[in-house]
Amino acid sequence: MLKQPIRIEGGQVAGVPGTRPGIAVFKGLPYAAPPAGDLRWRAPRPVVPWKGVRPAGEFGRRAPQWTPPPGTFYQKEFQYAPDPMGMTDDCLFLNVWTPAQDASERLPVMFWIHGGAFLGGHGGEIEFDGEALASRGVLLVTINYRVGVLGFLAHPELSAESETGTSGNYGILDQIAALRWVRDNIAAFGGDASNVTVFGQSAGAMSVQTLVASPLARGLFHRAILQSGGGIHALHDNQSLAVAERNGPHVVAGYGVASIAEMRTLSAREIVDSAPRPELDSKDPGAIQMAPNVDGHVLLEDASEAILHGAPRDIPLLIGLTSDDFVEGPGMHERLERAVFAWAELQLQQKRIPARLYRFERRLPGDDAGAFHSSELWYVFGTLDRCWRPFTDGDRELSERMVSYWANFARTGDPNGPGLPEWPAYTGASRAMMRLDVREEAGR
Repeated sequence: MLKQPIRIEGGQVAGVPGTRPGIAVFKGLPYAAPPAGDLRWRAPRPVVPWKGVRPAGEFGRRAPQWTPPPGTFYQKEFQYAPDPMGMTDDCLFLNVWTPAQDASERLPVMFWIHGGAFLGGHGGEIEFDGEALASRGVLLVTINYRVGVLGFLAHPELSAESETGTSGNYGILDQIAALRWVRDNIAAFGGDASNVTVFGQSAGAMSVQTLVASPLARGLFHRAILQSGGGIHALHDNQSLAVAERNGPHVVAGYGVASIAEMRTLSAREIVDSAPRPELDSKDPGAIQMAPNVDGHVLLEDASEAILHGAPRDIPLLIGLTSDDFVEGPGMHERLERAVFAWAELQLQQKRIPARLYRFERRLPGDDAGAFHSSELWYVFGTLDRCWRPFTDGDRELSERMVSYWANFARTGDPNGPGLPEWPAYTGASRAMMRLDVREEAGR
């Protein structure tokens, strides 16, 4: 393990040993000041320094958020464990798993952005853990970021007080602040800031796509993995700031207050309990959304349009979905699949690095939910033993392959490696899509 304590921005920290030999874990590291009080609905500010050695053995508190009621599907699947840390405005923390034995190792870095429809989630969820990936020689970072009304409320008053004349993209600005933290601090953990892969699922994949398109994130990462949410005009197109600002006063009025100043006096619990429940995939372009907007600062145009216009750098991409993704929504699965292939085709048209596509097809044992949205997460993080489902040896072998594919991609931009079935790049002729199942074959 690394020699400790480690000095980072803000002070010294001491982590804890992982359950696997040689892995050190650092939880609850602040990457920005608490966005509380007058800092609520402002861009993240620098870390507040501390004295002495900060213990880093427990996750930081999560962002205030809506959580699914007990007994509902996703509560039973992922949120059954008690949350001892709770939630609060003071939520901008990240976690690091590192296999480095010395800070000079310069290991590839994987930067995970959780999903949750931009309304919930956090970097310490039961299905996320970095030990399986770290055992493959990569360093994992997971983050919290502001969600819901606290992360994405746009309002004329907020734009007027902002240095950039914008509002509403606080959750994305948090992600960018965390990436900058990685750039400036990850070497102390044995990581290589010049080899960073951002990856995320659902709203996390939409976040990755936003970062790919954002001028503020250029140079902060070098590869991207988008799980069940990425693609050209996939599940969500970005509203304009003007539309989001028009909706802001209606959101504020719903709390029984008349101004942002009054909103800042409400507790985080009051904000969450009375929050609207917007739909990301609403067909109404003027509907209330708590999601990234085109503000001329974080986004210059809709993320898909920016990609169509060639704004992002040419980086390796790995994109896919599950075979039962969003099947409950009419046409949503087909829309997501078309969006994935559209980005792969665009890579070829723009003469860029060919994408690697996948479809996760394993119908999870234990019920008839199939390869549902988010089902691949247990496999990507190698955390099958944390799940209630009666997984088989075949499931564990599939997870081993997927962890290796993801780690290899982070290392070189190519998921292939010794002992793994060949994962071909997408070409217009082959339309190759890796099928990930307990019985796996390449192609489509």
